[in-house]
Amino acid sequence: MDSDGTTHTSLPRTLLQPDNAIVVTLALFKLLIHLMTNLFGGYGYIRDELYYFACSDHMAWGYVDHPPFSIAALWLSRFILGDSLFAVRFLPAVSGALVVVLACLTARELGGKTFAQTLSGLCVIVAPLTLGMDSLFSMNSFDVFFWTLSFYLIVLVATRGGRQHWILLGMTLGLGLLNKISVLWLCAGLVAGLIASPGRRWFLTRDLWIAGAIAVLLFVPHLVWQYANGYPTLEFIRNAGSGKYVSLSPLEMLMQQTLYMNPLTLPVWFAGLIHFTVSSSRKELRVLPVAYLTVFLILVLNGNSKTAYLVTAFPMLFAMGAVTAEDFMAGFRARFLRPLMLGLLLASGIFLAPIAIAVLPVETFIAYSQWLGIAPSTSERNKLGRLPQYYADMFGWEEMVASVAGAYNTLSPEEKSECVIMCSNYGEAGAIDFFGRKYRLPAALCGHNNYWLWGRGNAGGRVVIRMGGQENALRASYGEVTLAGVFRNGYCMPYEDNLSLWVCRNRRTPLKDDWARFKIFN
Repeated sequence: MDSDGTTHTSLPRTLLQPDNAIVVTLALFKLLIHLMTNLFGGYGYIRDELYYFACSDHMAWGYVDHPPFSIAALWLSRFILGDSLFAVRFLPAVSGALVVVLACLTARELGGKTFAQTLSGLCVIVAPLTLGMDSLFSMNSFDVFFWTLSFYLIVLVATRGGRQHWILLGMTLGLGLLNKISVLWLCAGLVAGLIASPGRRWFLTRDLWIAGAIAVLLFVPHLVWQYANGYPTLEFIRNAGSGKYVSLSPLEMLMQQTLYMNPLTLPVWFAGLIHFTVSSSRKELRVLPVAYLTVFLILVLNGNSKTAYLVTAFPMLFAMGAVTAEDFMAGFRARFLRPLMLGLLLASGIFLAPIAIAVLPVETFIAYSQWLGIAPSTSERNKLGRLPQYYADMFGWEEMVASVAGAYNTLSPEEKSECVIMCSNYGEAGAIDFFGRKYRLPAALCGHNNYWLWGRGNAGGRVVIRMGGQENALRASYGEVTLAGVFRNGYCMPYEDNLSLWVCRNRRTPLKDDWARFKIFN
């Protein structure tokens, strides 16, 4: 019971009430989309999933390129459900369904009735970027969940007050930081939003500071890990920002947001953004649009940020926009407008779904994307082939490992006992460690991100299978270099197609003396 005497039930009990049928239905629909895709579709494990597998085999309070929450979730998922594609992608599917629930409940808390709740949930479902994020395992799906839950709790604070909401917000922000440090942007946005709204009064209460303290305390173990390891994430961020991502102007970022989140949702979320920013009747909730605008400004000023970083704010924007649309349409007697709007959104979602989830055979997808006039794309500075990087990174991994196994089996038993497999990036290394068990391959050696921190073990370099590289460069480091095979796959990323596999012997300088120069944090 709040201080005003109002009694609130728990979220699970709330959802079981009869008037929540639409919320539950939309969430189950979202969940079913992913479960069916994971069971009957999908092109294979994506590069990052293979890397996350390796991280979950090295549990810690942090990693070069991410905090530990998602890896702990993956460890638990693997322990209970196993390593199948369906099992690994189960938790992101659940997370995506919960985001639909939270978007609907946020719309309701903002005053939205059945149509607004339906519209907000449907906008989440038909947005290609959220659909894609929830279709594979990464920290990103959980990131959207933590941001959406934080916004919902801020709405509860603004509309109902109550210390329990602040405490839950602190816990959510703390766990969110343990999942992805970009939650710091959310914290900056919320602070700016509270200052720009009547919510500034909360700075004079203990509740806000209690919430902040809880968030910091939950994040402390990761900060301790960063200190103990020389703050590798700061180096990772500097390298990624300066050379990995394509620079975008504010207009380009806005246009990409519109495309990634489904162009037909633009009138919804943009109207909500404007209305909740300028309306005097919504001034208590001005914290929401100001938070989004603050994060948008941070990313623009950064100069090398991905548009995908802003997807986390969109379930909240959809909720605001859905309430705005419902209020606007209340004056129209044409009853067909609401079902027409929902029908068009659903149709657009079906139309765009193959861009986000692997529901089509790969050649059919290529023909479909060409028909749409959508060229393969990436937010990184990489050359592309026939597929966008998102899909290209799902192809060729087990075949690549089988090719490496062919080279490995040319070695004598004595050489096998000393052999190490050196990879160029964490995708190759993760594939060797995951699929290599089937072929009894040794563990991968790699200088990319956390693989560098895990070290070289006892490897000296007498016998090395090198994935990629040029013969002349390798001969400068090894006494003997032999081409053992070439891996080819027409769908994978071009820099891993036609990949030479070298057997290198008698390294001139021991690996332990050269290991520092193998470090690649990006």
